[in-house]
Amino acid sequence: MGFFDEQLPQEKVFRDPIHHYIVVDNQIILDLINTPEFQRLRRVKQLGTSSLIFHGAEHSRFGHSLGVYEITRRMCNHFQRNYPSQRTGDGLWDEQERPVALCAALLHDLGHGPFSHTFEHIFHTNHENITQRLITSPETQINQILQRVSPDFPAKVASVIDHTYPNPQVVQMISSQIDADRMDYLQRDAFYTGTNYGKFDLDRVLKVMRPIHNGIAFQIAGMHAVEDYILSRLQMYLQVYFHPVTRSMEVILAHQLKRAKWLYQHPNEYQPKFTPELLMPFFNGRFSLDDYLALDDGVLTTYFAHWRRSNDDILADLADRFLNRRPFKSVLYDQTTAKLLPQLKELITTAGFNPDYYTATNSSFKLPYDIYNPQDKKPQSQIELVQPNGELVELSQVSTLVASVAGKEAGDQRFFFPKEMLAQRQNIEIFQPIYDEFQSYIQNNHLITKGE
Repeated sequence: MGFFDEQLPQEKVFRDPIHHYIVVDNQIILDLINTPEFQRLRRVKQLGTSSLIFHGAEHSRFGHSLGVYEITRRMCNHFQRNYPSQRTGDGLWDEQERPVALCAALLHDLGHGPFSHTFEHIFHTNHENITQRLITSPETQINQILQRVSPDFPAKVASVIDHTYPNPQVVQMISSQIDADRMDYLQRDAFYTGTNYGKFDLDRVLKVMRPIHNGIAFQIAGMHAVEDYILSRLQMYLQVYFHPVTRSMEVILAHQLKRAKWLYQHPNEYQPKFTPELLMPFFNGRFSLDDYLALDDGVLTTYFAHWRRSNDDILADLADRFLNRRPFKSVLYDQTTAKLLPQLKELITTAGFNPDYYTATNSSFKLPYDIYNPQDKKPQSQIELVQPNGELVELSQVSTLVASVAGKEAGDQRFFFPKEMLAQRQNIEIFQPIYDEFQSYIQNNHLITKGE
């Protein structure tokens, strides 16, 4: 049986705050959703530590993945209704591509771990590689369901994830500068954080999309809806994803995991009160897919609660700071003020804090719109507009708004440190001159303090 042979006699719907209804009309899609591998995504937050700043941001990778599937389903419907292929190679939509597009959209985030990007940094995992392994490994239920379509179908779906699938229309649906993934998370993250930055006219953007020979383009009549999307994306990065307190909590989380990893790798120097069995394969650097699937945000949070009672003071303190939301403070720095950081770090060390775990530098920059450069290691697909005469023009060539931000990075660099360094009065009087000197460095050099 193939994908189209498994149509449901009656469609099923998931109620969704962003898309209202997410429609499932195929047994393959429904069975993929019901696998343990996909259900785990309910237990992985979409925005990690952002829920400690935006208290409504408790939404999961599960909801986001359903949303990306739904947007891709609407794209397929729009393309098939308005731009169906008439002959091979005409650059229009081939309906036979629907199965791989929908499955890749649904499964694109399958390999995300708990507190996704921080976890990856500490344990050197890669969610895209793990997504591909989960799709192609015969051990997973995901793979067994995909094989019902055809023996080579799992490999096709995985190739969309790593951008090697031969049809660029399908790849760009899932991964490009304006794709189903970004369109869902901007709307979804804006809704759950209670902000307006990520809102744009999704229906209009979908309406003006069309397939072309080398991918996807947009009718020039919809240029302003595309502009709105670009600016919404920029605002969400600056106001939500790059929020200084979010990054502060990520620093604490990363340092906590780094400290735990070091301690459990040195059993001769540290005798723990308990062993975090599900994390040990990652501390040892040898983990299986089953080990990976056993982890979620709840598992790690439980271990953090144990570590609060650790006999290692640094691990216990970092766990307490994370669980009880006590972020580090931060200051902005640039090329002219970076020379101050060694002195600041030295004062922090003198005050009794281990700089490896109580200081950090963090740079967060994002290109709001990246003009295509074929010399880049991973060149972005540029946004093309279709003019009335059928010719294509790149977005920034006709949009002064987009041209003003194209190719220009937005973001900042921060130095993180314990909030105690800004206290007015310390319990140990002998350290007071250190705190005073630290604060004078910040004030005299006009470093801007952020945090709570």
